[in-house]
Amino acid sequence: MRTRDSNKEQLIKQKTIETIVKQGLDGFTINKLAKACGISVGTPYVYFKDKDDLILKIVLEEGARMEEAMNKGFDPEAALEEGLRIQWRNRFDYMMENPLLGQFFDQISSSSYHQQFLEMFASDTNPFLSKFKDHMGRFIRNNVKRGEMEDLPVDVYWSIAFGPLYILMRFHQQGRSITGVPFQISEELVWAAFKRVIKALKN
Repeated sequence: MRTRDSNKEQLIKQKTIETIVKQGLDGFTINKLAKACGISVGTPYVYFKDKDDLILKIVLEEGARMEEAMNKGFDPEAALEEGLRIQWRNRFDYMMENPLLGQFFDQISSSSYHQQFLEMFASDTNPFLSKFKDHMGRFIRNNVKRGEMEDLPVDVYWSIAFGPLYILMRFHQQGRSITGVPFQISEELVWAAFKRVIKALKN
């Protein structure tokens, strides 16, 4: 039996993310991964059953890290503007510190894996992002109950509350704005967008 090496396992995960971001999920194979890592084709199978197992474990692991980052300092009892500001701060910092992961999760969300993770997220018994789901649900309910915002469908709420931040981040990742001119995100742009979001949500 081949010895497991935690550094090599981490390298495999990192190169998986990089390869999927660069070439897409359709272009991802264990052969390409092994070449990117400079290892034999059999080495990834020491750590993972197959490609699906590898991707599943990365999503669960990185999802847990993202959940922890988004919940940092966040109080579900907070007022709308205060709580949403912390959420924006946490999401912005996470995406700036982990630029490839946003693009990696975009690939996952438009793939055949998406339904599997949606079912895990929707389950009351699966721990996948359960703390985040609980905190955000309580935050929304508390603000509706206090009369700070209307009771919106969750998709509408999410689009208004976070859509502008994610679009700005996408422009930043692409290096160009919607008009095609060079674009780089800044704190000033982020908080200018945030002010408009609060105006749109607040009663």
